[in-house]
Amino acid sequence: MSFPASNLPVISIMGPTASGKTDLAMKLADELNGQLISVDSALIYRDMDVGTAKPTIEELTNYPHKLISFLDPKEVYSAADFVRDALKEIESAYRANKTPILVGGTMMYFKSLVEGMSQLPDANEQIRTEIETLAKEKGWDFVHQKLAEVDPDSANRIHPNDPQRINRAYEIYLISGKTMTELLAIEKTPIPYPIKQFAFMCEDKSLLHHRIEQRFNIMLEQGFEAEVRKLYERGDLHLDLPSMRSVGYRQMWEYFDGKWNWDEMVFRGVVATRQLAKRQLTWLRSWPDVIALEIGKEKENLQRVINSLS
Repeated sequence: MSFPASNLPVISIMGPTASGKTDLAMKLADELNGQLISVDSALIYRDMDVGTAKPTIEELTNYPHKLISFLDPKEVYSAADFVRDALKEIESAYRANKTPILVGGTMMYFKSLVEGMSQLPDANEQIRTEIETLAKEKGWDFVHQKLAEVDPDSANRIHPNDPQRINRAYEIYLISGKTMTELLAIEKTPIPYPIKQFAFMCEDKSLLHHRIEQRFNIMLEQGFEAEVRKLYERGDLHLDLPSMRSVGYRQMWEYFDGKWNWDEMVFRGVVATRQLAKRQLTWLRSWPDVIALEIGKEKENLQRVINSLS
């Protein structure tokens, strides 16, 4: 069945890690003349291929993905950055008469794109550096306390061990004189295109857990240790960066630091990935206007998406 791309909505394929999102998205790209747009906060980084289960070179050649491998791991990329870039890629796809197909598991990115974001001030490198200097001198707990004095709601939402979000919330106040809580309350502008959302659900946790453990072991066989070792030895990366907090990377990094032995690192990496999948599913169970897909039912899922467009 063939559809004119210009008549189709944006297709959104969501789900927990290791659920089969990419495989379905690539099949849909064939059916719908699709342009794949990654919605994944780890796939954006260069030199992080094995541990993020990034599509292979062959897959990317046959099915190019937008918003993959364009940032260095030392850089920070926000949900607002993603929304800006994703809207550009959606518009570009439509101009090329292709169907935009969003695929990934970073639920905050999906939520920010679909529902819109409040207008927060752009990052200010000088102020951000001043906050980081303060944190080095007195600790992030102190900065979190300072944030609580001016914006207690944000401080309650942000964990004291989350320096990126603490920095951003305090930065917003120092730039604008208004709190993040105040600015987030302003009406948002939702995605300006029709969208059809699909999500892999999983009632059988043992199935997903097995797939996660299997995939983690495959990543180890494919050279995950060497990939992280190369990042570890660069000298300009650390565990406070969003890239290095990605599941698997943190555990391998801590193995290099001597915090865990090999078996403990593998165990913790698998557990962290399972916890990520649990959080993703929690988001999805309350997600509005979503059509459920079943893990492991490749043909049925493809047909379900196609039928919904008829």
